[in-house]
Amino acid sequence: MLRPRGCNSTGHKGWYEIKCGICAKKLYLGDDIIYLCPKCGAKYGIYYCQADAKRLHMKCPFCGSELALAAYTS
Repeated sequence: MLRPRGCNSTGHKGWYEIKCGICAKKLYLGDDIIYLCPKCGAKYGIYYCQADAKRLHMKCPFCGSELALAAYTS
C-alpha cells in the first residue's frame, strides 16, 4: 500500500513510502531500490528491499519467478 509522507503528502510519487514484505523496512519511492514479482506482485502487493531480494536469491517466495526491479532512481 502506498502511503504519502511529509508535509507535502499530496506531492509527487517521490514522497510515497511502502514497506518490505519480509523485514517491514520503510522504502521510499525515488530514494530506494525496490523489487517486485512480475507475476504475483499485483495479486499480493508485496515489495522487497534490496537486502531481502538478495537473501531470496532474486526469486519470489510465492511463485518462484524472478524478481524484477520495480523502482530505482539515483
